[in-house]
Amino acid sequence: MKLFTYLKGDKVIWAIMMLLSLISVLVVYSAVVTLAHKFKQGNSEYYLIKHFVIIVLGFGIAYVFHKLKYTVFAKVAQIGFLLCVPLLLYTLLRGVSAGDASRWIEIPGIGLTFQSSDVAKIMLLLYVARVLTIKQDELKEFKGVIKLLLLPIGLICALILPANFSTAALLFLNCLCLLFIGRIRTKFMLYILGACLAFASLLTVVVLKFPEAIPRGSTWKARIENFISGDTKTNYQSDQAKIAVANGGVIGKGPGNSTQRAFLPQASSDFIYAIIIEEYGLLTGFIMLFLYMILLFRGIRILRDTDKTFGGLIAIGLSFSLVFQALINMAVAVNLFPVTGQPLPMVSMGGTSIWFTMVAMGIILSVSRSNEDNTSEKLETI
Repeated sequence: MKLFTYLKGDKVIWAIMMLLSLISVLVVYSAVVTLAHKFKQGNSEYYLIKHFVIIVLGFGIAYVFHKLKYTVFAKVAQIGFLLCVPLLLYTLLRGVSAGDASRWIEIPGIGLTFQSSDVAKIMLLLYVARVLTIKQDELKEFKGVIKLLLLPIGLICALILPANFSTAALLFLNCLCLLFIGRIRTKFMLYILGACLAFASLLTVVVLKFPEAIPRGSTWKARIENFISGDTKTNYQSDQAKIAVANGGVIGKGPGNSTQRAFLPQASSDFIYAIIIEEYGLLTGFIMLFLYMILLFRGIRILRDTDKTFGGLIAIGLSFSLVFQALINMAVAVNLFPVTGQPLPMVSMGGTSIWFTMVAMGIILSVSRSNEDNTSEKLETI
């Protein structure tokens, strides 16, 4: 295809982005029918056009970022990390609320909102990759690991935690994986894992015994208890998602033939994977899972091929972050995991969340493009 002559970097990743976006447009158009009747007098084309425009702009963002030399993100990481702290604080104190959580910031004048945690996820991973690249000597001592890595990681995750536990937990796990890949000593990793287990145990006890002691503790307790009990009255969304999966079977009911989209409150976002299986079948569900696994594999391959530590770390860190989020979303949709509110990357209907995902993809492709340029230069000198 001539299109790929204009797109640099890993062509497989570009193809995955296009396939997932195509699936997204098709399924969102079907899943928003109920939403359209509720807010737009049945005009589902409104949501289709809006979502399509967001995706097109997202590809534009990815294209711009993939044209940048990835080394520029090392400088951006430090400044971005410092800016994320007041941004997350502002979100907690003055952010736009949904339910009992303040997660969004509204941009004055245009009414557009974004989740500050989306910015923090990218900046923190870039920051950790930068520190692992240029501070290896200081990281040979555990106090250096605490000062340069654990405190910044803990600070950002702590600021995200009150409003969005799942995002904070996923981000922390992603950072731990990056520390492991970044050659942090095994005994240090064991210390960190031990501290994490102790903290998780303490937090679990507090949530289950004294839920009112922490923000959203009652919500977390209810989700855990509802998931364990399997009660149909308290697990409405999960049960409707399971019905959608069961209705889909192997080949699905066909495009636009979903019935559970009328019952799932988040059919076009958090539970879109269940609608995909209902309409296109388990086979398509497995294909999507396979696409995300390929994305992770390509991220690992970029890490292997790059001769620069920072580029490899940001590629694998961002790849793992997106794929891990996708796996959690899929697990929730098939009731293997409690409801978390994590969207399916590049598929769920959204606005700025899609754009930040495309920023991450653009950075990954920037590293891949740099690898290709270096390979071409080496061949020319032979």
